[in-house]
Amino acid sequence: MRTVEWDYDRNGLWLIDQRLLPAEFRKIFLQDYREVARAIKDMVVRGAPAIGAAAAFGMALAALHASGSSREALLTFLEEEAAPVLKASRPTAVNLFWAVDRVLRAARNATGGPDAVREAILREAQRIADEDVETNKRMAEYGAALIEDGDVVIHHCNTGALATVDWGTALGVIRMAHEQGKRIHVLVDETRPRLQGARLTAWELEQYGIPYDIITDNAAGYFLSRGEVQKVFVGADRVAANGDVANKIGTYMLALAAYDNGVPFYPVVPTSTIDLSLPDGQAIPIEERDPAEVLDIQYRGRPATPAHASARNPAFDVTPHRLVTAIVTEYGVLYPPFAPELRRVVEMAEKAR
Repeated sequence: MRTVEWDYDRNGLWLIDQRLLPAEFRKIFLQDYREVARAIKDMVVRGAPAIGAAAAFGMALAALHASGSSREALLTFLEEEAAPVLKASRPTAVNLFWAVDRVLRAARNATGGPDAVREAILREAQRIADEDVETNKRMAEYGAALIEDGDVVIHHCNTGALATVDWGTALGVIRMAHEQGKRIHVLVDETRPRLQGARLTAWELEQYGIPYDIITDNAAGYFLSRGEVQKVFVGADRVAANGDVANKIGTYMLALAAYDNGVPFYPVVPTSTIDLSLPDGQAIPIEERDPAEVLDIQYRGRPATPAHASARNPAFDVTPHRLVTAIVTEYGVLYPPFAPELRRVVEMAEKAR
């Protein structure tokens, strides 16, 4: 079952509502690009690849329901109204911008009138979704080779099928190693404040039959220092040209603890997440979300914070490339120096498309 899926009979988009898991599995049906933008912003759908695919289908919805009879009017609407709304939904995940721009290129290159433009957009959005699944499986094959039988792995946030169209990035690597018969145990960071690890990654691991324990984010260093962990696998929302990695908040601290204890640290990253336009991680925009996500947490049914407390809630942090052992992509495992390797695989991906 795909996280993001177009309904060709009803001309709309199905999304798994990830806010409800693990207590309830529900899919929602969207028929307006503004609804898609809200779903991205409110984290109905999350994970960089899934966000990109959802935004691409959001552009298809915008084209489908746009008023105006001319090709030029449709393109203007898409470029000046629909695309900015979708791009503004979340600022850090580069897949969002990549997918919208890719759909816009397909629209401009389409020959014919408005209907031809609409068909080209939907075709490109579907191609983005299908490519994501194949890309993830290729990364999983490369990444699984890094995992040995009996390894204990720390995983941060959620990078499985729920974070992509299907299969997953870092969790997809773990899933592939498990399906190859390797005995793996996963330590699942809760990933506060929205608990994507405790809620989503744990739920996915149960579906796959992979043994795991949930740990608090601040316990990761304890297990690393005791020699109980052999590998760390994470995803990424944007990778700068030098190999700096932006990922869910808490990744930087995890990378520091892994580095200090000599444990390999592997981001698993499709080329669509690599942003060669940014020289380093300092240029990556970091989303700061509603403080309520921190302040509304309860403990035993009661508020965990004082009534008038304030909070800061950055959603991502940046791990410097010096802490990264290697980056897993659909074109293989990249080792330092990262800059030429990242450029090489991005060029390979562009040629393949």
